[in-house]
Amino acid sequence: MPDDVAARFYNSREVPSDQSLTKTPDALPAEARPRLSVSSSPSPPSGPGRYSVLSRSTTVLITFLAFTAVGFLNFAYRYLDDLARQQQHTFARRIFEEMTGAYSGALLFPVLLWAVRWIRSRRGHWLRVLPLHLLTAVGFSVSDTTLMAISRSLLAPVFGLGVYDYGIMYFRYPMEFAQHAIAYCVMAGGIYVFDFYREARNRQVASAELEAQLTQAQLHNLRLQLQPHFLFNALNTISSVMHEDVRRADAMLTQLSDLLRRTLQGADVHEVPLHEELEFLRNYLAIMQARFGDDLKVEFAVEPPASDALVPQLLLQPLVENSIRHGREAGSSKVNVQVRARREDSRLMLQVIDNGPGIPQLEQGTWRRGLGLSNTEERLEGMYGADHQLILENTDGGGLTVTVRLPFRAAEAG
Repeated sequence: MPDDVAARFYNSREVPSDQSLTKTPDALPAEARPRLSVSSSPSPPSGPGRYSVLSRSTTVLITFLAFTAVGFLNFAYRYLDDLARQQQHTFARRIFEEMTGAYSGALLFPVLLWAVRWIRSRRGHWLRVLPLHLLTAVGFSVSDTTLMAISRSLLAPVFGLGVYDYGIMYFRYPMEFAQHAIAYCVMAGGIYVFDFYREARNRQVASAELEAQLTQAQLHNLRLQLQPHFLFNALNTISSVMHEDVRRADAMLTQLSDLLRRTLQGADVHEVPLHEELEFLRNYLAIMQARFGDDLKVEFAVEPPASDALVPQLLLQPLVENSIRHGREAGSSKVNVQVRARREDSRLMLQVIDNGPGIPQLEQGTWRRGLGLSNTEERLEGMYGADHQLILENTDGGGLTVTVRLPFRAAEAG
């Protein structure tokens, strides 16, 4: 590199410090540094559940309604039995007994819920877990029977039902246990099923989050591969001009520094509006134009509805670069490239057309293995899955057409 150009390139008065091409990543502004963050494994749910199936207020409401429904069903059974036996004036007493019984169970349900989940967390052999469930069922039965006796004794006079006689408690406890044991099995089984569902959902959501993080990391890594590739090719272009026209090479270096600054500032952005991608491409082509002069002609045909569509950043540059490089390598005296874009209903169609020799059938695999095209294919696959097309076709009369079809998504205004 001639001394006067080197001096101008590194002189801070000619190239501001924030545009310098010699900056290390640590010296870049925070917003311009590439960042890569990915978890090694899904974080396990903590507490009752990382992703709540139901909100706390909804859970309380459903619990209340469920016990209320149980109370009414028991009331209907007892009252209809009274009517079948021709017993009169039992409506108030029956509904009082069954609803106090239901709400006593509702008050104890949070404790039961905690106990069942604690037993489940032990994850031992069923012969060890079963006695714990039996003890919990006995404790629940004794507590519920005691709570019903107290609540009915206190509330019966309030509702005008007189003094409530609950009978001899020594016999009441074993009598109630049979019904409580069935209720405990139903509630414990429901808790197990609900928790199994919640944990499966947690794993599914955590797996989806991890997959999204890995996809973002892969896309970021692909962009990190593409940026040095673009930089080295541009520097090689400038180097070839250096010994022929120093002023022109100097102007190309300034344009390259602007391109790199824009690339680094958008390091965390995977999609940009098409008009921004085209602006970047025009700046890149200005460098190529400075080298090839009239031997390079690039035309743009972009329909207005397509200009706001989101496209992967650095999508068109490697496609155009391939067209220029292969056109020159094939000995074409003049390289003509057309860049087209239009909206096709819910799709965006992009084309890069050149007048080069096209691709011999046996060399298509070699073309696709080049960094520019293989990188583009991997990025499109990572961002859109099967919802995209990348087609290479030889044009009638010579040349190559590269067609990309993507889902059309307009950039947000502002």
